[in-house]
Amino acid sequence: MPSVYDEYYGTGFVNVNEILWSFEHATPYPFTVTYGEISCGYNPTFGSEVYFMPKGFTDESYIGIPLNQAAVDSLKLSGMSSNVPYSIKKDADLNAAIEVGLSLCDEKQKYLKDNI
Repeated sequence: MPSVYDEYYGTGFVNVNEILWSFEHATPYPFTVTYGEISCGYNPTFGSEVYFMPKGFTDESYIGIPLNQAAVDSLKLSGMSSNVPYSIKKDADLNAAIEVGLSLCDEKQKYLKDNI
């Protein structure tokens, strides 16, 4: 039986790096650090929240860089902000990075639908 907490979830992460990005995406690598993780979590108020975490700053004491509006709104409402070093490159196209994160959430929602 699902609990009330099942509607809030994190989906894990996808490792990304500057070298492989160009082979997998048509847009330039958008982050100022060579390695990191893109993650997605679901919040029933805001929807799917996508974040970037630089390598070495991925444990629970760090808040990633919000990549989509849902993540920005969630952090704003909670009074929190990103506390990781590094950032997004100036004028970077984040569409591919957001799609990576949203696909994680889509996979989790499908899994929950099929298994609950």
